[in-house]
Order: sequence, then structure tokens, then C-alpha cells
Amino acid sequence: MRLTAAVAALSIAFVLGCSRKRAGGPSRVPVTVAHAEQRAVPFEITATGSVEPLQTVNVQSQVTGVLLRAAFREGDEVAAGQLLFQIDPRPFQAALDQAQAMLARDQAQAQSAVLDAQRYADLVKQDYVTKSDYDAKQAAAQALRAAVRADSAAVTTAQLNLEWASIRAPITGRTGRLLMREGNLVRANSDALVVINQTHPILVRFAVPEQYLADIQRYRANRLPVMASSGAADTTFSSGVLTFVDNAVDTTTGTVLLKGEFANRDNALWPGEFVNVRLRLYIEEKALLVPSQAVMSGQQGTYVFVVDQDGTAHSQPVSVARTAGPYTVIAQGVRAGDEVVTDGQLRLISGAPVEVKGVADGANEMAGDK
Repeated sequence: MRLTAAVAALSIAFVLGCSRKRAGGPSRVPVTVAHAEQRAVPFEITATGSVEPLQTVNVQSQVTGVLLRAAFREGDEVAAGQLLFQIDPRPFQAALDQAQAMLARDQAQAQSAVLDAQRYADLVKQDYVTKSDYDAKQAAAQALRAAVRADSAAVTTAQLNLEWASIRAPITGRTGRLLMREGNLVRANSDALVVINQTHPILVRFAVPEQYLADIQRYRANRLPVMASSGAADTTFSSGVLTFVDNAVDTTTGTVLLKGEFANRDNALWPGEFVNVRLRLYIEEKALLVPSQAVMSGQQGTYVFVVDQDGTAHSQPVSVARTAGPYTVIAQGVRAGDEVVTDGQLRLISGAPVEVKGVADGANEMAGDK
């Protein structure tokens, strides 16, 4: 009898315990939530680009001679017309002096020949000289006039060679390393002396998928802004404008080449550098945003967990339009003000009770992204 009473007591205690557990219900899942917000968001295309100078010039000598000095330091900013190199000018000065002397001699001879021809023109009319003598004087005068023109061209060439002995910057830009040092023999149109890159302004080239081409052409008249950053985590962007759209789509990659021009006054962009690029097409005034970590992918597509008024969360299918930085633009599925779960949703099933541990301050973050 005592054994039977003990078993009965244990059974009653077990039933009471189970009843209490059911009365308390399942434990709530701790989650963090954010509010879906409707606000103005830029429509941007992201890409990876490379920086290239607006102009690049390989500075070469147009005359052959010994390099006397470089008038700048490697890496200097130089202005168009600034003296860069000086080649020994003495041979070219001597050639100019010789050409000028020959010109003066032939000018004097040509003047005398012209006077003789004029005198013979009068004499032949009076039959004091023969026609052949007159023709000879005329030919001599014409030959000497031609010699004067040739001498004038030689003087011009000598003057140019003397000027070219002083090599000046053809463009404004930044110099690279010296490729030829003082004392070396420089050959005309052969040896590169230095490379100058124009970096103010500067270009960034990048490619975007051809699916965006129609939108780019539609909004291009608005001088589309382009932003470039040198690092993935860099929040400092250089601002420029779109200046070039290639005239054909690359059939091997399905992309179209674009170029943006940047003032680059702070030298933030450097030729050859790889950068992250954002091309802004327009501002979507009433975009519905949720943090990207709230959006999940499943067999039925994308979805979010929405917290209901009764403290439970249910799975809500959504249609994603695009991403905007750390946020996702929702085309349909949620409304402004809905609470979506951003952390803890991996432990949720539809209808599970939740306990909100924190609310993400999405408004401030989204305002900073604009």
C-alpha cells in the first residue's frame, strides 16, 4: 500500500510540473530589430576602376647633343613652357651664325644680280647687248633669289635647333623619375628623358554592366556625379563627373567603359591606382529601406522576420529592388514602420515569441549614407 501511494504521489507531481511548464509557454527568443523607413535614397552603380592621367607625355629631345643639366627635381610639379633640360647650345649657336652669314652674303649677291638684270633690260631695248646676255643676267638674279630663300630656311632651322636645345614642358603636370642624367649624349627623337602625367584634373576609368546603359544615357545630360575611394573601408570619396561613355559594349565582358573626371586638387587620386567607384544616376525620393542583415534567403526566395503587436515574429516574403550601401531597398513585402529582425533570426520560426533586446538606430546611419 505504501509503495502504491508513493507512485501515485510521484505521478501527481509530474503532471503538475508539466501543467506549469505548459502554462508558462515556450521561452522567448532575444532579437534586435530595426524599423523599415521610407526616405530619399540615391540610385548608384558601384564598380572598380583605375586612375589614369588626363594626358601623358614622354619628353624627348628634338636635337642630338650633350645633356648639360636638368632644371627640376624628380617628382616636381611643372608648368607648361617651364625649362626642364638644357642641351649644350654651342654647336647650334655656331650653326645659326653660319647660316645667318650665308644669308647675308647671298642677299648682297642677289641684290647686285637684280640690278644688273635691270640694266641689261634697258640695254637690250637699245640693242647694246644681245638677248642671250640679258637672259643670262635674269637667270643669275633668279638663282640668287632662290639661294636667299634657301638660306632663310636654313636660318630658321638653325634657330629652331637652338631653341630645342632648351627642352621645355609641353604640358602642366607631375614629373616622374629622370631617365637620362647630366653628361649623357641625348639622341634626337630617341631617348626619353622624363614622363609627365597631368593629374589636375585626372580621370578614373571603370566598366559597368550593359544593363545600366539605357539609364546612363537617359540621365547623362544631368552631369552625373561620380565618387571614387581608394579603399574598401574608406569613407572619404573624391567627387567628379561622368565625361565619357564608350561608343560600343565590350562583347567579351558585357560591359561598357566609362570615364569620370576629377579636379584632384588634394592629390587623393594617383595614376595607376585601383579605386572603388560609385556612379549616381538619380535620387529615389520614397525608397523603403531595411538593414541588409535583416534580409534572408531561402528556398522560397528572400524574406524578413516581422515582429507583430502580440510579440511574435512571422516570416514575410519580400521583393528586393537593390542595395544601397548597408541597406536594402524593398520593392514590396513590408511597410514603413514595420519592425524587422536584424539579429537573432537564425533561431526563429514563423510565429515564435520574441523578446526585443535592442533597436538599431537606422535613421542616423541612413542619414549619414546620403
